[in-house]
Parts: sequence; C-alpha cells; structure tokens
Amino acid sequence: MRKPYAHRATKTRAHGAFMLLIISCFIITQCHREKETASNADDTTNYTQFVDPYMGSGGHGHVFVGANVPFGAVQLGPVNFARGWDWCSGYHYSDSIVVGFSHTHLSGTGIGDLGDILLMPAMGEVKYTKGTPEAPESGYASKYTHTNESVKPGYYTVKLSRYNINVELTASERVGLHRYTFPGKDGHVVIDLSEGIGWDSPVETHVEQVNDSTLAGYRYSKGWAADQRIFFTAIFSTPINQVILAKGYTVVNGKTATGKRVKAVVKLNTEKPVLVKIGISPVSAQNAALNIHQEIPHWNFDAIVENADRLWNHALGAIQVQTKTKSQQRIFYTALYHTMIAPSIFNDVNGDYRGSDKQVHHDTSFTNLTTFSLWDTYRATHQLHTIINADRVGDMVNSLLKIHEQQGKLPIWHLWGNETNTMPGNSSFPVIADAILKGIANVDEKKALDAMVASTLVKERGLPFVNQLGYIPADSIVESVALGLEYSIDDWCAAQVAKKLGQEKEYLYFLKRASNYKQYFDPKTRFMRGKLANGAWRTPFSPVMAKHMKDDFCEGNAWQYTWLVPHDVEGLMQLLGGEKAFVEKLDSLFVVNESMGKEASADITGLIGQYAIGNEPSHHIAYLYGYTGSPWKTAKTVRNVLDQFYHDAPDGIPGNEDVGQMSAWYIFSSLGFYPVNPANGMYVFGSPAIERARIRVSENTYFDIEVENNAPENIYIQRMVLNGTPYTKAYLTHSEIVKGGRLEIQMGPSPSKEWGTNKDDHARSTQL
Repeated sequence: MRKPYAHRATKTRAHGAFMLLIISCFIITQCHREKETASNADDTTNYTQFVDPYMGSGGHGHVFVGANVPFGAVQLGPVNFARGWDWCSGYHYSDSIVVGFSHTHLSGTGIGDLGDILLMPAMGEVKYTKGTPEAPESGYASKYTHTNESVKPGYYTVKLSRYNINVELTASERVGLHRYTFPGKDGHVVIDLSEGIGWDSPVETHVEQVNDSTLAGYRYSKGWAADQRIFFTAIFSTPINQVILAKGYTVVNGKTATGKRVKAVVKLNTEKPVLVKIGISPVSAQNAALNIHQEIPHWNFDAIVENADRLWNHALGAIQVQTKTKSQQRIFYTALYHTMIAPSIFNDVNGDYRGSDKQVHHDTSFTNLTTFSLWDTYRATHQLHTIINADRVGDMVNSLLKIHEQQGKLPIWHLWGNETNTMPGNSSFPVIADAILKGIANVDEKKALDAMVASTLVKERGLPFVNQLGYIPADSIVESVALGLEYSIDDWCAAQVAKKLGQEKEYLYFLKRASNYKQYFDPKTRFMRGKLANGAWRTPFSPVMAKHMKDDFCEGNAWQYTWLVPHDVEGLMQLLGGEKAFVEKLDSLFVVNESMGKEASADITGLIGQYAIGNEPSHHIAYLYGYTGSPWKTAKTVRNVLDQFYHDAPDGIPGNEDVGQMSAWYIFSSLGFYPVNPANGMYVFGSPAIERARIRVSENTYFDIEVENNAPENIYIQRMVLNGTPYTKAYLTHSEIVKGGRLEIQMGPSPSKEWGTNKDDHARSTQL
C-alpha cells in the first residue's frame, strides 16, 4: 500500500456542554451482547494460545499490537515515536520508547493514520509534550523492554521503565479499559489529543471535566482520512485529585479547553491500581458514554480480559487446524487473528454513525463498518469471510452500499467516514459481487447493481477514458495499466451480478468492459504495457523496471501485471499464444532475476524471480498453473512460499499485512486452495500444509479436510476423495464447502500424472 492522493481538510465544531447523560445514565448490569455471542461457542480449545500478535510487528508487516476484540472499533495499544514507513501502525518491534496508548490503529497498511485519544500514565513532574526520540525524558515518554511487555488477543501489558508503572490494556467493541499500577501516590495521566500516527495531525480538539471522575471531548484531525472526527468519554475508577488543562505548552484556567493541541493532565492520589474506561464514538461524547455503560458497566478488568479471550476463541475456532509443527500452528492462528481486526465497527450501540456525507445517521438494521482496504482484501480476505464469517458479510456489503448512497460512488479505500481514493480500481465490486453470487443474506442486489453502474460513470481516476476509448492512455494519467486491468476485473464481477438478476443490458455493458484488458497487451513484447492516446506503445519499455507512482503500474512491473487477468485466464492464454506458451512464460516469471531499479516501490517484497508474494498483484499468479493441467507447478511454488516467507517471528510476514490480505493468502494456501477469480466461487488447489482442518461454515455445519502422507518432501497432491467419491478436479467450489462434507487428500513426493491434469478438470474462469 502506498501514499494517498492529496487531501483537503474541513473544519467543524462540536456542540458545547453535553455530558449530563453520563451522570444520569442507568448502568446496565446484565452481560452485554459480546458475552452472549461468545457463550455460543461449543469448542473449548484455547486457540488464543497459538496467536502471537508480535508476528508482523517487525520487518515491513506494519501490524497492530495491542488489545481488541474481533472487528472492534477500539484497537487499544502502544505508540512509539514515528521513525519512518515501518511505523505505520504506530508500533514497531525494533523500538524501545513508548509515548502513550491510543485507541485507534491501522493494521498492516502502508500509510499511517489514526492513533486517536492517547493516554500516558506518569510520575513526578508534569510534562505537556512527549519529548523526542533522542531525549524522551524531556517529555512524558518512557523506555520499555520486551522482557517487561506481553500481548495476547484482547490483552496487552508493559512496565514503563522510567516510572516503574505497570500498564494493562483490554477492550470491548467500542470501549478501551486501562489499568495502571503506580509505585506511589504522585501519579498522573496525560490525555494528549494532539497526538496521532503517521500523516495524522489535529485540526481541532476539545476536553472538559464533567465531574470528579469523568472527562469528555473530541478530536478532529486530517491525514489519510481528510476529515476524521472522534468523540470520547473517559471515566476514572478513583476520584480525580486535580485536572490541569493545557493548549500546547500553555496551561489554561477552567474546566474546558478547545484548540488545535489540547491536553489534560489528570492528577491522582492513590497507590491502588487505577482503571480508566475510554468510550469512543464517531457521533458524540454522549454516545461514547452510552457505549461505556452498555459494554463495560463495571470495573472488573479481568472479566473484560476473559470476555475478549472468549470472543477471540470463538472467532479463531472457525477453523480447527492441526499442523506438523507448533510453529505452523502459531503462524496459522496469528494469520487468522489478523484477518479479523478489520473492517472495524463504525457505529454506536444505539445504531448511530457518521456517514461519508458527514451527517449523523441512525440505522439499527445493520452494523456499520469502516477501514476497507479493498484493493488488497478483495483478492482473498473477503472470500475467507464468506466461508467462516458469513453472518458478518452482509454488514460489510451494506456498509459499502451506504457509502455509495452518501458519496455518490462505491468506496475505493474507506477510512473513518472518508474516501481516500487510494489504490487503482473499483475494488468494492468483487467484494459485493462475491457476496451476492454466493447468496449472502440481507443484501439488496438491485441496489448493488445500480451502485456499480453509477460508479463507472464518475469522471475521475481514468474512468472517462475507459468509457470513451476502452483504455486509459498512458500519457493521461499515472498507473494507467494498473487502473485498466483492475477495472476489467471489477466489470467482470458486475457483469455476473447483472446476469444473475436477468439484466441483459447491464450484463452486456459490463461484459464488454471486462475485455478491455486486451487493449494493454502488446503482442510483440508479450507483456501488458502503457498505450498512448495516439495508440502507440509507450517507450522506452522494460518489463522489469518499476518506478513508484511514476509509471504505468502500481507497486509492480510488467512481469507482475501481465498476469492480472484472473477473470479471464483463458483469454490471457490466447493472447500469449496458447496453453504451452502460457506455461513457458509463467515458468519464466519465477526465474527472471533482474533488478527493478532504484525507484521501485518498497512494497514489492518476497521475490521469487519477478513473482512478489509480499504484494497483492502477485498473490494469485502461482495458482494459474491449475488452469493448464500442470497443478504440481503451483504446489512447488506455494509450498516454497509457505516455508520460506512466513515465519513465527516479528518479521514473519513477507510484506505489509494490508488489513488481512497477506494472512488470508497464508490461510487459504495452508488449507490447500486459493480464490484466483475473486467472484466465481472457485478455489484452485495448490499444496496443503496442514494435517487436518475442520472449517465451521455455520453454527452446526463443518467442512473437514484430511491430508494423508503430508511431509516437507511430499508436496504434491496425488488423489482426492470428496464425500466418499474420487475427486479429480483442480479446484473446489464454494458450494461444496458451505454445504459441509469431507475432503481427503493424499500427498506424495512427485507430481501426479492423473489428478487435475485432464482438460475437464482444469480450473476455469466461468461463473460456477
């Protein structure tokens, strides 16, 4: 993921005093919805023991480290000083200085943002800034060590070396819960509303003291999300001794402060552990208070930790997997954990949320979500959700459709009510189409198709050229080939929805657009490349060179993008000269070892020849052999990637996690198959790395996979049996998985000449 397009910030103001609801709100004592959901789990295995949230926090993984629950609005965790690109999540394993603990984070993105509502406990002299990396003691920052730090799903703890304060964090869906153990009575807590992660900077901040235990306020900021608004309520478990308000370095009188960089220092006078509840809301501080009283109405910290653990165990138990090694098991469940951090909840317990139109909407018919890294996650993450989280997919699709209603087009990369327009394509199309074609409930299919049609007519991002010429001239816009190829995939997906609905006109419209990928293919060089407005090919041309945000591709080169036709592999095969020529060129991809140049994107990682497993455009390519009768070639490459590029270590992810996609590739590939086409309901086989798996596709329905004779040397599928019948196809359908059943796979040390090789058994691009 790369830098965003330019942004424009808008400045708004919140209402004045507003917090009587906190004082009068009835405290609900029964278990909240999260606990009820968790109690439905019938599997008592402790899956969270296999999750290592540090995995991917080093290298270029950029993952979130901290406490959260599945798909929760709150991601509560530590923030380091920003030291460059690898701190996009706010935290990097190589660091040793913490500036505080904030309630919103991104996981695995290539751009930094969020980091809202930062708290930092401290002792002694009050400091109003965080200090500097060179001199953290000049502010409130503190050093720490990994020896005194620990994290698991739903819980994080660290000891601040400077103050000898023990910090513990946990969370519900919309509330972060802190527990601080101070070494003496002169402790205080800094609430710094000026702090954000990466590109984020404050526009307006506000805080007020409501009573002797409660503060409330808001933070408006700009960054990747051009106009982000978050409201909060903070309730302390012990009476506040004193509140000091400041604007920047300057202390102000009174109980309220508004400005660009407002801070509050909460002084305490106790040696007992101090707890702080922070409710967040996209709408108001009243709603933030309501979220607290609905989700955490008590002060039992350990109960919230236990509930978060139950929620994660239920979520992770969707796939019960056995592996050869403990390391493989940890990698698998950590990957599964990473796929369920986002999309994250973006509404309050009463159904209120702030839309893309900046208006407050009330809708209890669905759970509104945000953080849609669609260019990444349309490839496999959402397909995984249709199998193990089908009950949440409707909310995801309805969130996308509501965004269309409010901004006039389907989202590209949506973050906290903002369209960032980051990355090429209309990548919500495959997500919506896949859900509709798989029969996900509670989705208005006609409204979805209308939204797709409308989104192709907006006059931006090269679409006018697609509508007029059928291709995007390379001398008109950067990344023209990447845009054009992505649009072709998206349009094929829309065509299948139109076909299902019997809308012939729309079907033919989108089907024609889906073949536009052919416009970018140069038969002389046999690569996709940039075409100028006059029809000539852009020169000079090198299939290996890449220039980040300066050439015709997006985070890639012609070698990688030539294969980006997952919706019409057979058509691409014809362009390349037939199946034999297709395979020969595909073989070459994995052995061409030439430099992409000094200006290549930092995202292009995990290289095998020119194949880059560390970035999304390459993710499907290894599985294309399944369309040619040579599936063993997929097996060899996939097993190599699983073994060599994913590790049980902080640098164990081969590239940016990208909000679950890097992990979704690992999960599918470990199980033995992958969705090359994002919306045709087909999973192409590779080389399963597990011993057995039980996939929970609904509350009482399971799909079992048994892998016999699996070993490091036995990477090739020999034969299969599906529900007692021999199965020779090189793919598995979604319908076979979700109806439940049993798949037996036998492995061996050499390729099979029978399984998956006959023409009728090849994977194919048609809708199943």
